[in-house]
Amino acid sequence: MKPIARPVYLDLFRIHLPLPGWVSIMHRISGALLFAALPLGVWALSVSLSGEAGFQRMADCVTHPLPKLFLLLLIWAFAQHFFAGLRHLALDVHWGLDLRRARQSSIAVLLASGLVTLLAAWRLFA
Repeated sequence: MKPIARPVYLDLFRIHLPLPGWVSIMHRISGALLFAALPLGVWALSVSLSGEAGFQRMADCVTHPLPKLFLLLLIWAFAQHFFAGLRHLALDVHWGLDLRRARQSSIAVLLASGLVTLLAAWRLFA
């Protein structure tokens, strides 16, 4: 049997991942981001619940632009993870497995998470 010539390295810039693959990767990234931000969220909640001064401290913190951007990033991560998770649950029960439906559901996930993020940005920065 003749050995098969295999590539020495994998050129990631030449690989074109389909849209459902990108949505799946973004689901993992958003989940990791939410997990990494969990200690900060628990700390902020504990400070805000410690008393009136702690609540005012957290409320003042969120008025600055940088924490607002971070909060908006977390809102995007939650929306992306939520809608992509629903898509993955649908795939688990064999809904939308064909390529056309998979692309449609991927577009729906991106549009829904983008819309939620835009609405949150409008509310945060208006």
